[in-house]
Amino acid sequence: MGEKTTTRDATIERWTAGLAEANGDPGGGAAAGVMLAIAAGLMSMVAGYSEADGILVRARELREAALDAADADAAASAAFGAAFRRDDDGRSAAISEASLEAARSSALLGERARAAIPDLETLAAEGDAALVADVAVAAAALRAALASARTNLSYDLATLRSAGLSLDDVRAAHPDLWTSVAALDDAVARVDGLTARIDHRAAPTA
Repeated sequence: MGEKTTTRDATIERWTAGLAEANGDPGGGAAAGVMLAIAAGLMSMVAGYSEADGILVRARELREAALDAADADAAASAAFGAAFRRDDDGRSAAISEASLEAARSSALLGERARAAIPDLETLAAEGDAALVADVAVAAAALRAALASARTNLSYDLATLRSAGLSLDDVRAAHPDLWTSVAALDDAVARVDGLTARIDHRAAPTA
């Protein structure tokens, strides 16, 4: 990407060009943050048209938080890659530290995404009917963010085995993060249910 940039000051072209580079900064976790920001932006738009002021405020706040989360995850990804490139006695400890920080970043993003589901369900049920397709697209973006956070979190936790831990050890040491994986699975299923309920309105010719 050349000079370091963030989701806030980059064009879509520049940010995705950086995503396409073989350096992992930004990577999949940062992409999850951007997808969450897209979901929040669409929710904000629908809430504005629907005069759902409370949802509008929360969706705007979520979009801002998602962009911050994307940049935080990009930094965590950079540290993760640097730890794996080390060739000294501190490599294992550095990998464990970077893995745990990346897991926390993914869990936080997933928590923010999960918190948006009730508002999305309200928009699907009570929002401007003419914007149901936008709600469906928001659901797709939110699902992508949730599924990505779940996968990244699970992978990061598993990487802690590089320090000689078993998966049982990881679960015992970080029960909240471990539980978050299942919570994200449930959240994906909940969004899938929402999508199924509105598909006949969002895509009537499908």
